[in-house]
Amino acid sequence: MAAGDWKDMLSAVQEGNLELVKYHVNGGVNLNYQHPEFLTTPLIESISFQRYEIAKYLLENGADPTLRAGFSMDSPLAVAKQTKNKDLVRLVRAYLPKKRFWQRIWA
Repeated sequence: MAAGDWKDMLSAVQEGNLELVKYHVNGGVNLNYQHPEFLTTPLIESISFQRYEIAKYLLENGADPTLRAGFSMDSPLAVAKQTKNKDLVRLVRAYLPKKRFWQRIWA
């Protein structure tokens, strides 16, 4: 993976260009990579920019919903909550690992 491809994909995420995102994913760009200049993931950016369809596509194709942003340490769920976009919150929650019974009680 070339960093330029990742950067181009990140720009496509921010601009809402799903077809270009698909092109890069199909080309093997790592969805969970955090470039040292940006320290974020395409998933977190798609949520920040409220690009629901792109966030859904990324999650369906292996984006890690637990990976936190390097600078802020915000999770995708935290970012979704910050946007106050209930659809994005539900989407991220649907892809989070299920908690065991005892984890729900003590959470």
